Amino acid sequence: MILVLNCGSQSIKWKVFSNDLKLKKEGSREIFKERSLAKILKEELKSINEEITLVGHRVVHGGDKFKKPTKITRSILKELNQLCKLAPLHNPFNILGIKISKKVFPKAKQIAVFDTAFYASLPEKAYSYALPKELRKKYRRFGFHGISHEYAVDKVDKKHDKKVISCHLGGGASITAIKNGKAIDTSMGFTPMEGLIMMTRSGDIDPGIVLELGKKAKYILNYQSGIKGISGYDNMLDLLKSKNKLALDMYVYRIQKYIGAYNAILGGCDILIFTGTIGYGSAKIRKMVSSVLKTKVIAIKPDEELAIAKKIRYNK
Repeated sequence: MILVLNCGSQSIKWKVFSNDLKLKKEGSREIFKERSLAKILKEELKSINEEITLVGHRVVHGGDKFKKPTKITRSILKELNQLCKLAPLHNPFNILGIKISKKVFPKAKQIAVFDTAFYASLPEKAYSYALPKELRKKYRRFGFHGISHEYAVDKVDKKHDKKVISCHLGGGASITAIKNGKAIDTSMGFTPMEGLIMMTRSGDIDPGIVLELGKKAKYILNYQSGIKGISGYDNMLDLLKSKNKLALDMYVYRIQKYIGAYNAILGGCDILIFTGTIGYGSAKIRKMVSSVLKTKVIAIKPDEELAIAKKIRYNK
């Protein structure tokens, strides 16, 4: 059997699949604590512990090196630790999940699947920043939510012959332009902070503001900005119930700007996808964003766990 762990900064999601990808068990918790995850794995999966031969882990940032599913060894784990500073809301929790899983399932093969891998196809003009050559080698746009975007586009473009714009809207948010099944541009960059307005992240911002904020910038732009900074809410349901028009208008406006830009670089859009907990779950947001657009709109229920299981099922 295949266990897939999706450990985020505020939640744990897990699913168990048979080798033919039939869902056998699943669960989730809103607050991610080491003790909670260990308890889940030991107690809820006790009856099938010995049957689990593969454990797949979502890892948000794979850097330049990790572009395909990778067996986790001690040396690989060390390399992944080095990437935590680039995705501080995600990678530390992804790695914690790996460490706990290795203890609970010592006989199973542990495989990391990377959000950034889908963006290995980005052209240089899309992934490069306008920096001096030496800095351009060090800092580039990686892109994130790749597992989710790839899963969604495969659902609607099975022949990989369409021009697709995929919007993953959740606690984090990103948009990807996809042509013939390949990513050609995406809104997130060197870290998951770039691009759209998110629940607590600012998205695109004048770098001059970062310089003005100094040492406080990383914390403010990751944890106190975005929808939370504008409205005080860090949950979309609460925002939709509130009367804070500015936060909602800014959120939708930024999405529409990116869709417009990607429509231009794709030379048109055959399908506009909405996925993620907000993109799939909120018809109101979809309607607000697409009201000014003329293209086919499809909502795809996110299933990163199934996408990961598909990628690792033959890693015996």
